[in-house]
Amino acid sequence: MLKITPLVHGFEHIKQQRALLESGELGVSYPQLAKFIHELDNVQPNLSHNALIELATVLDFLYLMGRKSQGTYLRFRNEIERWCLYCWQVRGVGILDVKRHDLDAYIDFVWSPQTQWIGTSVQQRFKPQYGQFISNPKWRPFVAKVAKSIIKKDQAANADITNYRPSQESLTATFTALSVFYQHAQMMELCDKNFVPVVKKNCPFLIKQAQRKTPDTLSQLQWEYVLGVTDEHTREEPHFERNLFILATLKTLYLRVSEMSEHPKWRPSMSDYSVDSDGFWYLTVFGKGNKIRDVTVPPAYLPYLTRYRKYRGLSAMPSPDEDCSLLNKRRGQGNLTARQIRRIVEDSFDLAVNALARDGFTEESNHLMAATTHWLRHTGATEDAGSRPLKHLADELGHASSDTTDKNYIQSNIKDRARTGQNRKV
Repeated sequence: MLKITPLVHGFEHIKQQRALLESGELGVSYPQLAKFIHELDNVQPNLSHNALIELATVLDFLYLMGRKSQGTYLRFRNEIERWCLYCWQVRGVGILDVKRHDLDAYIDFVWSPQTQWIGTSVQQRFKPQYGQFISNPKWRPFVAKVAKSIIKKDQAANADITNYRPSQESLTATFTALSVFYQHAQMMELCDKNFVPVVKKNCPFLIKQAQRKTPDTLSQLQWEYVLGVTDEHTREEPHFERNLFILATLKTLYLRVSEMSEHPKWRPSMSDYSVDSDGFWYLTVFGKGNKIRDVTVPPAYLPYLTRYRKYRGLSAMPSPDEDCSLLNKRRGQGNLTARQIRRIVEDSFDLAVNALARDGFTEESNHLMAATTHWLRHTGATEDAGSRPLKHLADELGHASSDTTDKNYIQSNIKDRARTGQNRKV
């Protein structure tokens, strides 16, 4: 049995990997990867030759995806990479030579992978060593995770790989990535058929929901505690002013974390705030799909902006020519990364978890343990869904279609049905 090995490095290394394949020198920089591909001939004669060609095709495809979005690159890389590993190692067939039954078998495999394919933590794919990139033996194509709320209660908790199952979102992502890849391959005249749509249509594991569950949000009590305890901490630890500003911005302006963080194509700055002749304030953000949009800023938010700027030694309100980062690092220059912003929000969430438990709100405390930063966006949008026109809310959220907003925030949700059903009799 061949060792499971990563195939594709980060986006910044794609061109290098592609050039090494082109020159036949992959082993110079990726010795374990080159050895793995060479040993594929033990699975099926001449498979290593096809695998090298197909890996080059995959790299070309992922480069196109990565130029649009880092997030898209990461999602597609994960899916295409393990599809390649499965086809080559398990089926002994090239990804451009598969039949429908190969894809059917793969979906069964994705639903219940062999345990040796499952890890318990996200691992770096390759580690630099003496000028080479060495495959990380701990890396696995699938990762069984421990629920966030469980980790907060028990730091030593381990994931149970024997009960691993992909989520419905993950399974859908698998079909999406494979379908887009084969559409690309057909366009490049590398294959004739795309079996993904028919396999997806007949997949026994995909569950159709007649009504989408409302997004995860903070309750009014949880939000009051998150904002309140953060505000309290600013008195003894002034750097919590940054926490307070981030919380208010993500929730009130319905922002994604990526829209506040440093990006290769966009550097969020204080000059992104602007005011029109009528006195209405806006924040210009760089969103999904490389789209720039203006988010309206309500008057209730402005005191948090003023307060944060005062903490940083700036004037009360931003000016159009102000070349100052939106979020300051406590050490160093530049904006915060998405990971750093999430960590800051988590700090405030943890404070609120403890405060809720201390005050006897056990259920609210336990529920908040599962919260992620993205819940703030959902909380703000859900609160305002009943009072704002659908088109306005969609534009604020940066949704390409109002249908997305309608499905997520506007339609009758399960909580509304639960309230109206409380008086039913047995």
